[in-house]
Amino acid sequence: MKNRGITNYRKLCIFTGTPREMKEGIMGKISAFILRLIGWRMEGHVPEDVRKFIIAVVPHTSNWDFPLGLLARSAMRRDVKFIGKHTLFLPPYGFIFRWLGGYPVNRKTSKNYVDSVVEILDSKDEFSICVAPEGTRKKVDRLKTGFYHMARLAKVPIILTKFDYGNKVISFSEPFYTTDDQEADMAFISNYFAGVQGKNPEFSYDPGQTLSS
Repeated sequence: MKNRGITNYRKLCIFTGTPREMKEGIMGKISAFILRLIGWRMEGHVPEDVRKFIIAVVPHTSNWDFPLGLLARSAMRRDVKFIGKHTLFLPPYGFIFRWLGGYPVNRKTSKNYVDSVVEILDSKDEFSICVAPEGTRKKVDRLKTGFYHMARLAKVPIILTKFDYGNKVISFSEPFYTTDDQEADMAFISNYFAGVQGKNPEFSYDPGQTLSS
């Protein structure tokens, strides 16, 4: 006789895999539900076979972008890090930044910030970070290019990501690979983000000149 109890149990087991994968799956479902609950939706995705990438988020106008980003990261089920000064990760509170997805970089070494991140990317089989190319929550008319050079030197794609508060949409582009023409690449990236409304609309990105070191 068929054991209906086992059959019904298996139907309820939506998540399979390692305990960590099951946990990430459950948290991803919860995060996606919360996003829908507050009126947000996600469009696009990062292909599974892309193991290393840089997420560039524009516009960044408010501290509220951080919790929104945490929900999006959990919902997409990818371990996307943010880079912070190594001193943030020291006791007694360093574990909090690690738990939130932080990754330390020692800026006191002879390497500059871009080279340090490139070295990390080169050393990993799977690694991704999120950056805010505006470099501030205030209004700017051009993007900083550090994220671009990280992607170029590490030979990884950029995922252009809009935090569109006007339409409550978090959208991910197809992987964008840098070319030999930085000016054209940055013009494309700048125009891609044009007109997207941030949490504080008055600080939303307004493209003008795009090149800044």
